Amino acid sequence: MIRDAIKQAQKMARAALEQTYEGLCTIIEYRDVTDEKTKLSSEEEVVVVKDVPCKLSFEKLDAAVQTETAAKVSQGIKLFIATEINVNSGSKIIVTQDGVTNEYSASGKPATYCTHQEIVLELLRRWA
Repeated sequence: MIRDAIKQAQKMARAALEQTYEGLCTIIEYRDVTDEKTKLSSEEEVVVVKDVPCKLSFEKLDAAVQTETAAKVSQGIKLFIATEINVNSGSKIIVTQDGVTNEYSASGKPATYCTHQEIVLELLRRWA
């Protein structure tokens, strides 16, 4: 009985959190793909999921860090997404939120909760 109440509360919390999702993301991985005609394989970008609801959260870590050449602004970026979506480290993630589209790479293993998962992202400068 208590377990059912907890499950119901978690389900309601997840629904409330997903109401805040303002973005859509596409997850791309590099995978071995075999050409049917030549039977040769090569690594190619493969769309794993497309237009999945999500939310980006931004956190300023340091106002500016002075290096020898220039000041560098550091920012933490987290992706909130449903727990069923598998996001591997190094995946390329394209997110459109508030009319802005950016490419990111998943930098590590997701923090998974009963309501969602959080994935630390980095702006994609090149394939991870």
